[in-house]
Amino acid sequence: MTSSGLRAARPRCAARRLSGRVARVLLGGAGVVWLVLPGMTINSGTAVAVTDTRPVTATTAPRHDETSPGYLALPLVAVGTAGVLAGYTYVRRTRRARTRTTPGGGPARPSAPWRSPPPSAELDRHSTELITLADDWVRTSREELGFAEARFGAAPVEPFDRAVREAEAELAAACRMRDRYDHGVPEDAAARRQALAGVVGRCEEAGRLLDAEAASFDELRGLERGSADALRVAEARFRELAGRTGTAASTVTGLRERYGPAAVASVTGHVELAKDRLLLATSRLNRAHQSADAGDPASAARHLRVAEGAIAQIEVFVRGVERLAEELPAAEHLVPAALSGAEADIEAVRHAAESAAAELTAGSRPGPGRAGAETAGASGAAPAPVPGASSVVVPVDVAAGELRARVTHADLELAHVRVRAEPAAGPYDPLDALRRIVRATAPVGTRRSGVLSAAEELVARSALAAADDFVGTHRGAVGATARIRLAEARRLLPTDPQTADVLARQARDLAEQDVRLHGNPSAATSDPSAGATAAVLGGILLAEDPDGGPPACYGGPRTRGRRRHPGPS
Repeated sequence: MTSSGLRAARPRCAARRLSGRVARVLLGGAGVVWLVLPGMTINSGTAVAVTDTRPVTATTAPRHDETSPGYLALPLVAVGTAGVLAGYTYVRRTRRARTRTTPGGGPARPSAPWRSPPPSAELDRHSTELITLADDWVRTSREELGFAEARFGAAPVEPFDRAVREAEAELAAACRMRDRYDHGVPEDAAARRQALAGVVGRCEEAGRLLDAEAASFDELRGLERGSADALRVAEARFRELAGRTGTAASTVTGLRERYGPAAVASVTGHVELAKDRLLLATSRLNRAHQSADAGDPASAARHLRVAEGAIAQIEVFVRGVERLAEELPAAEHLVPAALSGAEADIEAVRHAAESAAAELTAGSRPGPGRAGAETAGASGAAPAPVPGASSVVVPVDVAAGELRARVTHADLELAHVRVRAEPAAGPYDPLDALRRIVRATAPVGTRRSGVLSAAEELVARSALAAADDFVGTHRGAVGATARIRLAEARRLLPTDPQTADVLARQARDLAEQDVRLHGNPSAATSDPSAGATAAVLGGILLAEDPDGGPPACYGGPRTRGRRRHPGPS
């Protein structure tokens, strides 16, 4: 029998023993009563001699053994009293056996070990939702701020620009905290819950900063009083972007022919999306004019804000094409120099590794700066510079065999890039070529300066800008994870461009997945006007009402609540 079975059997055995004791007590009490009963029922009076002068007869009167009713009740009372006492004793001992905590007293109720409550799923969900919302608040505030600056200049909008910068800092801190949380930092349950609360607090503070300036910003723009000046600014920008959109279409065609389809993948569809936003802006500008002419400034302001949001995204699409047209030739010009610099660094590392291996074979201790010196690595020595290659620092804690393998792999990658970069090989993506050069040489040495550092930064900035453009123009469907990766890439760009490049590409991939899962947002709006679906997908309309909801604007959560339009125009 197991220990748990023995523990379970103890109460039953104790109960049987107690019932046996009670039975013996009752039987013993009954025996004692019956033993004493005869003495209790005999007449205890003493005989007294009586003087009688009459003659005594020979006949004796018969004796009568009669019992009084009191004598019969006495044994019953005794037996009842004994039974009551025995029952009381049994009940008391049973209760004590059930509640006893000593080893022989039956199973005591185990106390559950204290555990700190796990992070709330509701708090977890709320923190990611707030990151998404706060990112939207910052982006839309920055967009509308640009139109105000174009009309009034930089000085009048400086307080509102400062509020946006402060909100951006709060959002960046929230994303950093959430990224650490997703990677298991901190580990303690209470600290993790506190970290989630910190994320929520940072996002709410970002919204509060924007809300605090929203009323003054609205007063500066004065759209509800009259939108004629603002309409003129928006239309001038619209006409400029319409011309640039046509140019961007021919630019994409030329880049595709020169560098191949893979080189322009980051801007594929930009021209079509820009044209879609042009339709939306055209429709809303016309409706804004109609509302203003009808004496409905509130409705005119609402349509103008939608048009401004579309115009801002047209500029994102067009600028993305123009930026890529600058990056690809710059990368193409940098590829030969990056290849030469990388090959020189690899050769210097190979020479150092071969020298270190020869010294180890001869039984001598490698001197400072020799690659592959296990003894130096074991002693915790810092990476040693390689003579003749100022941009390379060889990690001395890498074994000679491992370092030779890394050098061989880097040689193969560089040879592949050199073949692809030959004019006879046809079109190729120079940004991807630089990325492969940087990644191939990274395990061999740490670049401190030189052409490889410039290549690293160019690649990372290109990936970061492309990811940021995609998230901003599809923010109605992009979730928090992509935005957190993007924020981390932006944070690491000055200090670790290679990691920033990786995170930016991950953010773009995650954002594209979110858009595919989101599907067609046409069901979110019943507005038949041109571009309404694109407005919902791009976050220009908030999709809170059947007609697409209020337009996004400068401010946080409280400001959005004030953007409910009074009715259809």
